[in-house]
Parts: sequence; structure tokens; C-alpha cells
Amino acid sequence: MNFANKNIWITGASSGIGKALALAFAQRGARLILSARQVAALEQVADACRQMGAPFTLVQPLDLEDTGSLSPLVTTVQAITGPIDILINNGGISQRSLATDTSLAVDERLMRVNYLGTVALTKAVLPAMIQRKSGHILVVTSLVGKFGSPLRSGYAAAKHALHGFFDSLRAELSTSGIHILLVCPGFIRTDISVHALTADGSTQGTMDKATSNGMPPEVLAEKVIRALSSNKQEVWIGGKETIGVYIKRFFPRLFSTMIARAKVT
Repeated sequence: MNFANKNIWITGASSGIGKALALAFAQRGARLILSARQVAALEQVADACRQMGAPFTLVQPLDLEDTGSLSPLVTTVQAITGPIDILINNGGISQRSLATDTSLAVDERLMRVNYLGTVALTKAVLPAMIQRKSGHILVVTSLVGKFGSPLRSGYAAAKHALHGFFDSLRAELSTSGIHILLVCPGFIRTDISVHALTADGSTQGTMDKATSNGMPPEVLAEKVIRALSSNKQEVWIGGKETIGVYIKRFFPRLFSTMIARAKVT
């Protein structure tokens, strides 16, 4: 796939996976719309993308939790850039707390940010894609969108919800010329665990050992681009943790025993 001069909108672009994807697409000559809440960090990523060769970068602050703001924002952005060729739904927030200790407000926030915000932005971008009969929607979910894990009940629920929605959407758009790719990372070396919500809604503030030993986000970005170029529908990326998908499918009782004992932080 030739990404030169394609309009690619990336959420969660201020760090981690989003930043790595932005830089990888910049090297390929894409026009980038970079979104997150941290404007200063986005500006730094945008500068790096320009140095990498991106012909156009637009820093567009965005809060996925404010779902009502997203449709007007899409109208504003497309008035500047033209239609979006590739939407990369990467923004989100994780969790590190036991389900019995976690306040319902935390579960609600995880669902608003990770699920409803992603759905709202996608629905706002879709009409122009449908009109043009062309477009790609990439959703960064997680391996816990395929199976549940201790300390991530609300996060896993939101990621499972994304799979349900986008699998259904893919079926509905099967003849539209629009492609949907679900990316399920395992442990990736980002600050996701540092910013993860704990039981009372505060952030954890520390890096999990498993995350610090995870795959570099730059490696993930290249694998994502290969999957996108191949028009894959779903891809699982990580280390040995990806085997859990197969164990869950074929040996569910064994998986239940294993995941209950697994070190997931």
C-alpha cells in the first residue's frame, strides 16, 4: 500500500504506539492528523514527523471522553485536510485494580474513553468514507479484547466491546470498499501502565515489569503497517502472551487456570 499523501488520523498520538505509528507513516510520506489531550507532546511528535518527511501535519487536540465534541471536530478537520483515508483509533487508558475494589465510576470512564469515544469518532468519519467508497479504519484494541485478565476487568470489557462493534461494522460494510483492521497488542514498551487507572480512579504511576520488558513500539508499528498493507482483518502482536488466544479457544479450562496464576504486571 502506498501511504504517500494519504490523510491518516491517529488518536493517542502523543506517545507510545501512537507516536511510533505517526513516525512510521511520516517516513512513508503520509499527511498526518495527530490527536491526544497533551498539546505540547503532540507538537513534539509533529516536529519529529516533519523531520521524517511528512508533507503535512495537523495537531488536533481531542478528548475521547467528550464524545459530543467529536462529530463537530471531524467536520472541522476534514474542512482543512479533505476526507480521511485512514483512521487509527489508538487512544485509550488502561487499568490496574481488582474488580471487587474498583469503583463503578472507573468502569464507566474506561468504557467512555476506550469504547464510546472510539465509536463516536468512527461514526463521524464514516459518512465521507462511505460516500467515496474507500477508507481504512484501524482499531488498536488489546489481547485482553480476546480474553480477560486479572486487574483489567473494566479495560478488558471495553476492549471486548470494541471487537463486538467493529466485527459487526465490518459485516455491514462488506461491499462498501471500507476495510477494518483490529490490532491486538500484548505487552508493548510504553507508559500505558504508568497512566493506568487504579481502584479509586487515580493513576498507578509506576511501570509494570512485564510492560517494561515488552516489544518496542517501533517494532509494533512496522508490523501494523504490514498488516494494514495486506488488508488483514485482525492481527495479534506481542511475545509469548499471544499464545493465550489459542489456548483460550481450544483449551478454555486450562486457560482459566493459567490466567489466574499468570503474572500480568
